[in-house]
Amino acid sequence: MKEKHLTPAVFHILLALSTEERHGYAIMKQVEEDSLGRVKMGPGTLYGSIKRMLDSGLIEESEARIDPKMDDARRIYYKISGSGEIALKDELRRYSHLVKLTRKLGLSFVA
Repeated sequence: MKEKHLTPAVFHILLALSTEERHGYAIMKQVEEDSLGRVKMGPGTLYGSIKRMLDSGLIEESEARIDPKMDDARRIYYKISGSGEIALKDELRRYSHLVKLTRKLGLSFVA
């Protein structure tokens, strides 16, 4: 069976949801922070990815609302699913292997 890799957008969304449930705008801000400003996900990419991730079972809509008094009730929160956690861990293992390989080959640019 061929191993399936995550797209960069899906990877970043799963990473953002790995620590807490978030709504769309919070996901966009977390992705930007996690990538040190290198990845700026627009609404089209974000919500297109979210739809596909919901359809494939990588994420789920959350019932929880962080603070209903302070939050817009229309916001939909998302959480990573069990299969999303597995997919993220698999991708992180793949990245870890690639970092080790680049170091072995003397190509590492990481301090």
